[in-house]
Amino acid sequence: MYKMIGFHLLFLACVLVQGAMSLKEGECEVCVKTVEKFAATLSDDVKKDPKAIETEFRKFCKGSKNKENRFCYYLGGLAESATGILGELSKPLSWSMPADKICEKLRKKDAQICDLRFDKQIDLKNVDLKKLKVRDLKKILNDWDEVCDGCIEKSDFINRIEELKPQYMGRSDL
Repeated sequence: MYKMIGFHLLFLACVLVQGAMSLKEGECEVCVKTVEKFAATLSDDVKKDPKAIETEFRKFCKGSKNKENRFCYYLGGLAESATGILGELSKPLSWSMPADKICEKLRKKDAQICDLRFDKQIDLKNVDLKKLKVRDLKKILNDWDEVCDGCIEKSDFINRIEELKPQYMGRSDL
């Protein structure tokens, strides 16, 4: 009888610990989105080979920007990465493990991975550029891979954005 109660308590404790370790909605968003995006680029034959996955991830990381680039750095997908835990990504991916479960495993190795958050996108159709900070104006230009040579005043950045707006407003990433 006491063994049965002890077993049930142990089982309940395991369930509670597992629930605490699993990802909650919106947690580890950069990791989950990046792993899903990367996995979608892989062919079926590459998905079965962890070494091939690691090679493809390094190629994928060369074109990454912002938070995805930081994620690649943490995993070791960039040449300048200090450490490398690519095996923690490639092996589970070769087993067809879902992205959120892979990110749970990665979080155990490096908690910084789940601290990454995507920046909030600025709705250029409805925002008054004059009310934004210069930092936000620079971010808009940076997201467009544009520069503002000779921009010193806030109005210079606003004029440059207004000049480029027709070219970029149709893009889906805005």
